[in-house]
Amino acid sequence: MREEQASQQNPQPPNGDGGSEFASTVQGHNVDLGNKSFTRRDNAHTINHNYYAPTSEYEHRGEKRKYEDEQDHDGQTFGYERLLKSLDFPQIDAQHENIRKAHSKTCKWILERPEYHDWLNPSKVQEHHGFFWIKGKPGAGKSTLMKFLLSNARSKMKSKIVIFFFFNARGQDLERSTIGMYRSLLQQLLLKIQRPQSLLDSELLSRISETHEWGTEALRTLFEEVVQSLKSTPLVVFIDALDECNVDEIRYRISSFKSLGDSTVSAGIEYHVCFASRHYPHVTMPRKVDLVLEGHEGHEQDIASYLDSELAIGNSKLADDIRSELQEKASGVFMWVVLVTGILQQKYDQGHIHALKQTLREIPGDLHELFRDILTRDNDNRDELLLCIQWVLFAKHPLKPEELYFVIRSSIEHGRIVEWDRDEIQDEVIRNFILSSSKGLAEITRSSTNPTVQFIHESVRDFLLKDHGLKDILIESSGNLEAESHERLKKSCFEYIQNYEADDKKILVFRTSRREEITTDRGKTDEQFPFFRYAIHNVLYHANAAEEGNIGQTSFLDNFLLPVWIKYNNLFETKAKRRYTLQASLMYILAEHGLGSLIGSNINSQSCFDTENERYGAPVLAAMATGNRKTVWRLMKRETRNEQPTSRLHDLCDEFLEYQTRFRIGRNFTFAQRRGILSYILDFGQGIVASFALASCRPFLELALEDENPLFYAVRFADDYPPLVQLLLDEGVGVECRDTKLKSPLHHVAAKGNEAILILLLSKGASLDCQDIGGRTPLSHAAGNSQGIIVLLLLSQGANLEYADNEGRTPLAYAVRAGSDSTVYFLLAKGANIETVDNMGTTPLFHTTLVFEMFLLKVINVAKILLDLGAIIDKTDHTGQTPLMRAATLFNSQLFDLLVHRGADINKTDNDGCTALLYATRCGVLESARFLILHGASVHMTDSTNGRSVFSYAVERDETWRGVVELLLCRGVLVEQAYTAGITPLSYAAMGAL
Repeated sequence: MREEQASQQNPQPPNGDGGSEFASTVQGHNVDLGNKSFTRRDNAHTINHNYYAPTSEYEHRGEKRKYEDEQDHDGQTFGYERLLKSLDFPQIDAQHENIRKAHSKTCKWILERPEYHDWLNPSKVQEHHGFFWIKGKPGAGKSTLMKFLLSNARSKMKSKIVIFFFFNARGQDLERSTIGMYRSLLQQLLLKIQRPQSLLDSELLSRISETHEWGTEALRTLFEEVVQSLKSTPLVVFIDALDECNVDEIRYRISSFKSLGDSTVSAGIEYHVCFASRHYPHVTMPRKVDLVLEGHEGHEQDIASYLDSELAIGNSKLADDIRSELQEKASGVFMWVVLVTGILQQKYDQGHIHALKQTLREIPGDLHELFRDILTRDNDNRDELLLCIQWVLFAKHPLKPEELYFVIRSSIEHGRIVEWDRDEIQDEVIRNFILSSSKGLAEITRSSTNPTVQFIHESVRDFLLKDHGLKDILIESSGNLEAESHERLKKSCFEYIQNYEADDKKILVFRTSRREEITTDRGKTDEQFPFFRYAIHNVLYHANAAEEGNIGQTSFLDNFLLPVWIKYNNLFETKAKRRYTLQASLMYILAEHGLGSLIGSNINSQSCFDTENERYGAPVLAAMATGNRKTVWRLMKRETRNEQPTSRLHDLCDEFLEYQTRFRIGRNFTFAQRRGILSYILDFGQGIVASFALASCRPFLELALEDENPLFYAVRFADDYPPLVQLLLDEGVGVECRDTKLKSPLHHVAAKGNEAILILLLSKGASLDCQDIGGRTPLSHAAGNSQGIIVLLLLSQGANLEYADNEGRTPLAYAVRAGSDSTVYFLLAKGANIETVDNMGTTPLFHTTLVFEMFLLKVINVAKILLDLGAIIDKTDHTGQTPLMRAATLFNSQLFDLLVHRGADINKTDNDGCTALLYATRCGVLESARFLILHGASVHMTDSTNGRSVFSYAVERDETWRGVVELLLCRGVLVEQAYTAGITPLSYAAMGAL
């Protein structure tokens, strides 16, 4: 039991909507997220849609669009299902399931309370912003009351969306974390509403996999977006045990809900949240409805009803007095009532009715003191009790009942391995054993799929750890109870592994490499020896925890059965790529599992940079791949064991802790010997670790790198740790090395803009005008990336201003295309040729019409500079096109206006007889066409390739072109004139939309 009462009935509220007279007016749960942050489709991929003239397939567009829509819908559905699966986790509803239903005569009182009605009253939302906070002492019965309220809401609030999360401090990580809460709430919410269109956006869903690693802020943002999209659909949220985490996380949760509550009130969204928690820690929330359980008349009546029903000691005056005294002594703590009821009932059943009053007087009134009394009352099965308590407290994850049963038996029977005979050891036997071993303070959860063992209430854990209750039952202790407990659990695991390996009944594994037989062996092992998997997976975890508590593990590691452990770990690992070779080192395994404390106890001479034939290559890479920053630091510290105090390595270790750079590569990479460890370390973005490796192990420089020299990685990530470049150069790495695209380190630095590294490379003799595979120089890359300071430095060192690449483009052309007005001005001031042309005859001014959309505004200033300094406005390229003609195909009103007002020839023709207006109409650029007509462009021009006119192109466009057609008609275009193919404008109009 988590908090208290047991019953069989589902209580019925007195009126129709969960005890509230305020009925919702909403019918159904239709949701529209609107055009919020998830909707990107409306403004994406629109740059080039007007460039394409009608094709012969024009009449089939409708059918094609329908097919594509169906394809998109299938992909979106799959992505949406992926999103839901990414939110799911095995214990998502475990705590709610484990709480017993309220006793049939309890909890109904809350539905009549004015606090409850005020909470659901929309007219009072400005007073409380939708928040109802139930508080009570540990064990008061809050969770049972919350489960009652949730059940009532589900059955009675049919017009509302009802979701919930019950925190469980005794459960696994997601059961007690904010991330777990948001994942659960989001999944419930998305399952209860129609699929919101903005969540079906393929760009969003394409980034989500079923194993997506969610962050708290991403989940919070998504949850708030969905809630704010509900509009007229009321939402009711129940959050139990809000306090079962550290204070900072509690404050974060409250702040998040408060912020959302404020925004929903402003938006008129009906949003109700019910919290339940202890009184401490105190977190201020100005607007809410409060209800305190203990001392409340309804809560006290619940206790009385429970005692009348469950304390079966008759109806005598003595019995009434005992019930009354028990209730008074309980001080509103239902958990205390339940435990004491069991003790008194046992006395009564044994015929000791005369001793009931004395027993009740001897029982401590404080819940924690009651736990202490239960645990220390006698010495029966003390070893079992201690082991049971330690396993429930300190197991890496909650144990299954059979796991706990067999490890306790193995430990108290001197390591004997017992095979599970289900005819002899049935579930009831295990249940009774756990009840007896824990003296009733542990229970098996009610999960139908994955039952585990946990304490009956979080207050038991608080008593054992915070109130030093564990010390009362741990007879011999040096003071570090947690470390001593982990040492005991480690020994239990290790002895189990040793004795299993020596047992004749063990399953012979890996007899073949066939997947089916390995799966069979794994299943048999789990079935016959249910604790063995846990022992293999966590023996090192417990050893690491003991080491953290200063219980040395050197002797343990010296005697550790590494080949045996690898064999069975591989058996339980379902993914082949995660298995180890039999030659894997202990250090590598410790590093991959993040067991940093044990690394210092491993006294062999191996370096963490030594590569092995394992997935991640070296221990240090294994630690990086799994994100264990502290373990990387411990590996580095271990390397300094024999170093002098003045060694630079000590400083690098300290710097590694100071520079909190993230690891750029995750678990999915696989080490390749051809690249070498140094390049991987740099790929992870760990310049300090690379420097450490070079300073401690120079042979690493000798590793062959087929793709790139270490210097390339160093300059690429120079911002992470600048001294690394200097270190590599001091070690003799050449500055003229090239990558696969023939770029030198100077190319990379010039593009990135790191001034200090550039000067360093130049001081080492780097070539100023070296060319990459495309013929571009460092100056070209600097200009094309708007690195003005780098351009200045390179020119001051003598870089060639007019060096053209394979396409004939100079640094000036790239500066123009980047929209960098300051770089353009500087290059021209240094003598760059303003009329230089590339292989296509394109001038710098012409390049202003070829920029990406993101640079359209910047390029106006560039064009003004070029024109002010004398650029020829109508200079043509090899096809006869002018800048104005090219600009007509991509309308930029400011650039267009600039060119026309600076004197561009509006009627100039190219080699095919096309004018700017012909380009605009042929390419379907409406604004360009309108602008040119209004500024006097000739409307009678025809191109020389097919004889078509401006009018023939305009009339085949859609309805939006009607204004342009009318302008052309007003200017006297010939409507009936046939062209080269004998087709008149009217024929084109019939094929179009006008």
